[in-house]
Amino acid sequence: MKVLINDGLEKEGLAVFQQAGIETDTKKRDTTQLLLEIEQFDALVVRSATKVTREIIEAGTKGKLKIIGRAGVGYDNIDAVAASEYGVVVKIAPYGSTNAVAELAFGLMLSLSRNIPQAHHSLKNGVWIKKQLEGKELAFKTLGLIGCGRIGQKVAHIAKLGFGMEVIGHDIKPCLESGIKFLSKKEVLQQADYISIHTGGKNIVIGADELALIKPTAYIINTSRGNNIDQQALCTALKDGKIAGYGTDVYKEEPKSEGAPFIDELKELDNVVLSSHLGASTVEAQRETSTEIAKVICSYLRGGDFTNAINAGESIEVEEKQVFTLFIHHRDVPGVFANIDKVLADNNINIRANYSRQINAGYAISVYVLHHQVTPEIIAALKASPNISNIKI
Repeated sequence: MKVLINDGLEKEGLAVFQQAGIETDTKKRDTTQLLLEIEQFDALVVRSATKVTREIIEAGTKGKLKIIGRAGVGYDNIDAVAASEYGVVVKIAPYGSTNAVAELAFGLMLSLSRNIPQAHHSLKNGVWIKKQLEGKELAFKTLGLIGCGRIGQKVAHIAKLGFGMEVIGHDIKPCLESGIKFLSKKEVLQQADYISIHTGGKNIVIGADELALIKPTAYIINTSRGNNIDQQALCTALKDGKIAGYGTDVYKEEPKSEGAPFIDELKELDNVVLSSHLGASTVEAQRETSTEIAKVICSYLRGGDFTNAINAGESIEVEEKQVFTLFIHHRDVPGVFANIDKVLADNNINIRANYSRQINAGYAISVYVLHHQVTPEIIAALKASPNISNIKI
């Protein structure tokens, strides 16, 4: 098998492929070259630079392409709809940058609260300013999370253990084991001294109506997506003193290349702190993300594992459809699965999954996950098949 790594990968990730016996090609291809050559590869791994279009996916499936991996969390640069239509799994690496993004959120909070950028700038210009840069402490304040997934929960953990903050949050799927006190979105916005956004997606989650609920002394932190906040309403609130400040790592429009001009009205405001989408830009995060995406690509190519897939359920439970299990002890010889499948198919029973492992010399246990329950008559027919030792439901 062969994987094209089109935007580079750390050596630790390349080592995972090597250990799995999977060949890697790290030569960068542009769109034209990808269209011509992608069919040679079983998998394509990208970061944010490569745009994986419908045309590229279609070209790949005319050959060997089975899976696309995004070494990171967001996959806006991959046409996941087209991938699903053509039977290509798309996987991400969501955990490698969790700690890095959470730490940056606190970096922005501290910078806003303690006026660190202003102090740095004044000293670099040879001016000692102290009294007018008096700040606020994070300790024992209330942190409100909008979005309480893996990054939100990491932020909550740091806030509680490191700063003694009270943590409240809002999420469409509350995780009650997270230690976060879940409230309505309105209550979170009204009560929080700091509001940290961790929702992702392209929708506005804080607009003019939400900004009107926030304390004038509160700060907003955004390490999620620039589109998650109505920037025009935000700028108005910042200028009018309706909120104390805004720290962000993400923007509605971001420069496409290193060294390109940054054009954004936020940079004209004094009560903002800006960073250039540095959330995952740490040595550790890049290493962990590379290893993670390599492992989940290998696990699919070598064993059909769907972990971290965004266009297919990681487990059957995600499909929320009732299933029934059938346990079959059989000889580990050719033809057994074909005979079992025929009996089930003849009785109009759909096989959702089949997990099989050797249990001793010459024998195996196979667990069939079915969409219908088997009857005693079907069990009898299966037992009558060659090489079947025992069946249990």
